[in-house]
Amino acid sequence: MKTKIWVLSILLCFSTSLLFAQGPPITSDKPIMLAQGNVVVKTLSEYRQTDQGTFTKVPLMVHYIAHSKILLGVHLPFTSHNFNTENEFLKNGSSLGDIELLGKYQFYRNDKMAKTLRMVIKTVQTLPTGKEYEIEGISTGAYQSYLSWVTGYETIKYGISNELGFRVSPNENYNELVHKFGVGLPLLKPVYPVKQINLYFEYSNAYMFHHNAFMMLYAQGVQYAIKQLTIETAIQFPLIQTENVPNPRQFSWLVGTRYVF
Repeated sequence: MKTKIWVLSILLCFSTSLLFAQGPPITSDKPIMLAQGNVVVKTLSEYRQTDQGTFTKVPLMVHYIAHSKILLGVHLPFTSHNFNTENEFLKNGSSLGDIELLGKYQFYRNDKMAKTLRMVIKTVQTLPTGKEYEIEGISTGAYQSYLSWVTGYETIKYGISNELGFRVSPNENYNELVHKFGVGLPLLKPVYPVKQINLYFEYSNAYMFHHNAFMMLYAQGVQYAIKQLTIETAIQFPLIQTENVPNPRQFSWLVGTRYVF
């Protein structure tokens, strides 16, 4: 009996480790954390084309798993701005964007053979270090506080992530309700060490209270994960943008890498 339990425990640990082969989503998030003490260094550069101009964000992101249930992170973004019409308030050039401080707490975990369901509470504090250009997610110069509930369900055949959050700011332009949903599909058989190609289908919705505006974005991405390294890219474009959406988007191209220490 003890031998059977020991064998099942090994198989469960092995099958659970294979779930990580799918890697984190590209534009959304998921609640699965690595082992305590791991450090993840990553970037997800964005080239965004809008009706107002072209903007680029190149962030340096460092995440530290302080506990099996706690993740802490800091995002340092370097940005460039190329406005269609430049004036004394909107100037082309490069600068530091809005720094973000990230925290996650995993409050639910249910692992079974070759599948897992997990949930976290997530907070992001955005510091007003960027230019006051009102470029959401890149350079706003406004303090923002974001709180969300992230749920993730993964098997060796697919992964699903769902995030529901609320953003508040002294600058009412950034008060919004956020919902993100994504599906990941691994294309290769799971192996260890990790070697996987993943397709991601991700939606991001935002209702902006001050503007009475709604926006739905869709991102199609591909990701290559090998051992501790992940390389990914995605194209994101709007499916819905109401008339009141500030600085309407045309598309974004995202390219990123991650490395786990």
